[in-house]
Amino acid sequence: MCRIYVLVVSCGLLLSSSARAGILVQFRTVFGDMEVELFDKDKPITVKNFVDYVRSGKYRDGIIHRLNPTFVIQGGGYYVADRGTTNANITFVETFPPIKNEYGSGTIYSNRYGTIAMAKSGGDTNSATSQWFFNLADNFFLDARDTNNYFTVFGRIIRGTNVLNAFRSFNYWLGGGTETNIIVNYGAPFAEMPLLGPGPDVTESSIVYVDITLLNVQVRTTNSAWEISWNSVVGKTNRVQFTTNFPPVWSLLVKTNGTGAPMKVTDRPSPGDRRFYRVIVDY
Repeated sequence: MCRIYVLVVSCGLLLSSSARAGILVQFRTVFGDMEVELFDKDKPITVKNFVDYVRSGKYRDGIIHRLNPTFVIQGGGYYVADRGTTNANITFVETFPPIKNEYGSGTIYSNRYGTIAMAKSGGDTNSATSQWFFNLADNFFLDARDTNNYFTVFGRIIRGTNVLNAFRSFNYWLGGGTETNIIVNYGAPFAEMPLLGPGPDVTESSIVYVDITLLNVQVRTTNSAWEISWNSVVGKTNRVQFTTNFPPVWSLLVKTNGTGAPMKVTDRPSPGDRRFYRVIVDY
């Protein structure tokens, strides 16, 4: 199955300055994938913190531990250690130091449907660490400038709102043994724990996992050519393609096995040639 990270850049005119697409992140769930644009120019501290968790592997085997269908889904705080073994268990994510709240930095983004924000402790504005949440509704009260709110939005879904909507269809557990897509109260911090079921027992197959990967795609001019660079996905086939028009007919520029490290390729189109690029990762 092919998962697509898309960066579209026109090179009808070769510019002297860099053209940057920012950081694109993919959240993979059992319901499908969500592509998220991170606001790294406006919220640099928050985005760097999130990216550091991704790159460090601390989000590996992460789970959604909180779901309120009319409010948020929340993750980043817990993962399954020793997944796939008899010793599997839900464990805290080891956190980096708390970060400065950037709600008012750069462009201000409200906690509206489809955005991602950092969770924090009530009464402490500068307490965000690893936990994040997606807004399942327009939660504008979270923008209130007080210590209990002021939640920093640092990205938005650009593809996959149908996946986000799947979480809105979960129901609170009613006591049955065969119910699926349910929310069970195990007490804090799992008072709104989503499970795939059947029934309320927590098993590896009933936990809602979320896998997070990122591609920091950039395009810049160098020596009258276009240089496309991105953070490759380790062990997967990474493809850079281009088209000259829309509707697109994509041609392969390069196909390579990802190492997890930054990669770059150079394209030298003819003078006046217009091209659009995209990066694809095969899963």
